[in-house]
Amino acid sequence: MQTELGTISIFVTVVEAGSFSNAAEQLHLTRSAISKSIARLEERLKVTLFKRTTRTLSLTAEGALFYEHSQRALTEINTAETLLDQGRINATGLLRISAPVLFGQLYVTPLMMEFAQQHPDLQIELSFNDRTVDLIEDGFDLAIRIGTLPDSNHLVARKLGDHRMLLCATPAYIQRSGAVNSLDDLQQHTTIAYPYSGHLQKWHLQDEKKQVYSINPKAKLLLNDMQAIKNTVLLHHGIAWLPDWLIHKELHEGSLLQVLANFSSVDFPIHVVWPALPYMPLKTRLAIDQFVVQLPQQLKT
Repeated sequence: MQTELGTISIFVTVVEAGSFSNAAEQLHLTRSAISKSIARLEERLKVTLFKRTTRTLSLTAEGALFYEHSQRALTEINTAETLLDQGRINATGLLRISAPVLFGQLYVTPLMMEFAQQHPDLQIELSFNDRTVDLIEDGFDLAIRIGTLPDSNHLVARKLGDHRMLLCATPAYIQRSGAVNSLDDLQQHTTIAYPYSGHLQKWHLQDEKKQVYSINPKAKLLLNDMQAIKNTVLLHHGIAWLPDWLIHKELHEGSLLQVLANFSSVDFPIHVVWPALPYMPLKTRLAIDQFVVQLPQQLKT
């Protein structure tokens, strides 16, 4: 329902001044003008905002509800005007972000540290968890998700990029244990795998013709942390299936080799998601912009 901003401002002033007369004095208007403005507002809203007696003026339940939201809206408008007058756009308040543990530590944290420095009045809370959190129920402003997103009427998503899982090992391990020339050769090698929710995670690989193979690695060592798996591989203990964003530096330097380089996983999308709200807070929009501008480039380096 549309209402005039000036009338709402008069209503808030009356509440805070305690009477029509005091509000009229503050606003340099007549008491009659104040009374008519409130009457028009009540008629438009089809509710009674004030309980009036000859001596007192108090809010009805509907009036109290309307005052709470009106006062908050006017405060936001005044803040926006101040920021525009200062020639800057500054995010404020608390921004809560959920992200996968390792990806969050390596990529989300540096980006948000830079973002926090750009907005000194903003506090950022990063929560690292590999489970899928409920943004609305758990009170998060946005989240980073890796993998295919389920259909949802409650969330909005923006794709940031893709990643693949690659088989890798050290040159020393390959030299000691022999080359891997086919998928069948993996059965003769020591593999390190990742258990998820009590089950061994299969390796889903596709060849150059996009034919997909699902492999159940006969792993001697199971580690539920990708960084721990990477560290173990770097100690020449076997072959593992790891995200390209986690090992691209080692592949470039040669401390890791891609095993079966003509095989990789299918692409896993990376999204930033946020609740579908009637309006997007400035802090959320600016944080999303930060991810969209910077994260795709970082994933390529």
